[in-house]
Amino acid sequence: MKTTIASLLLAGAVSLMAMQAAAADKVTLQLKWVTQAQFAGYYVAKDKGFYEEEGLDVEIKPGGPDIAPPQVLVGGGADVIVDWMPSALATREKGVPLVNIAQPFKSSGMMLTCLKETGITKPEDFKGKTLGVWFFGNEYPFLSWMAHLGIKTDGSPDGVTVLKQGFNVDPLLQKQAACISTMTYNEYWQVIDAGIKAEDLVTFKYEDEGVATLEDGLYVLEDKLKDQAFKDKMVKFVRASMKGWKWAEENPDDAAGIVLDNDASGAQTEKHQKRMMSEVAKLTAGSNGALDEADYKRTVATLLGGGSDPVITKEPEGAFTHEITDAALK
Repeated sequence: MKTTIASLLLAGAVSLMAMQAAAADKVTLQLKWVTQAQFAGYYVAKDKGFYEEEGLDVEIKPGGPDIAPPQVLVGGGADVIVDWMPSALATREKGVPLVNIAQPFKSSGMMLTCLKETGITKPEDFKGKTLGVWFFGNEYPFLSWMAHLGIKTDGSPDGVTVLKQGFNVDPLLQKQAACISTMTYNEYWQVIDAGIKAEDLVTFKYEDEGVATLEDGLYVLEDKLKDQAFKDKMVKFVRASMKGWKWAEENPDDAAGIVLDNDASGAQTEKHQKRMMSEVAKLTAGSNGALDEADYKRTVATLLGGGSDPVITKEPEGAFTHEITDAALK
């Protein structure tokens, strides 16, 4: 009899868990890049049960060099994506109606890292040099910056030669480029780890140059925001995600550990992820998830100020909403 009761209780518990899992709202998040501390807040929110507390079952899809998050979104492979605002606004102008619903990253981590031996000490010294630039939407902040400086990117003597940079630091190590694109939290440290000393490098942060544009925001398709059930899901998702981000800021080493636990590739190292998390925390600091309109306007102004070849050609309309974060932050 005892066995029967125990079996019934166990079956009941399993059934309850199954019902709870079935009742949880599914959300698929497509990341901009591979599993790393750049996305720690989302992994923390999942690991610590913050999504579960909101009744969400969240799948986090890593990105990669062959994955364009907006395409995944349009194809129905994700509900929400992480993207940089220059890429998102350019994509929107081309007809894919992306809308920013939250902005976990307050500051930009993008910079150009140059070899000091090239003689570059200020942006004007870029003329006549080869610069490594990421593409797939990541080139827009760079092109805007060059336009602001009045430097052509056509390889002319008074311009710069743009080298399409892979997502590595090889062009600098092999001296194929005077400068390469790096993030404060990632590629810069790959250069250091490769044996080049910090004193042999010159860095130009987009943030310091006044041409910083917003990175790592959360975007959905505009039509989806007409669905109240979807909006409710996004409110819960943003609230739990920001809880994850603030936890990661306060516990950077533990957050890095959670990222490593989720790295199916096994490519990441503890040293690199801890360092990355400490740098990423500087970029999310000061954000409660709500998009700052001043930051948005600065990004738009930078992108519009591209001379004869601006990243976007007109002021965007409806490119962001505070509706989700207003509800999530109550």
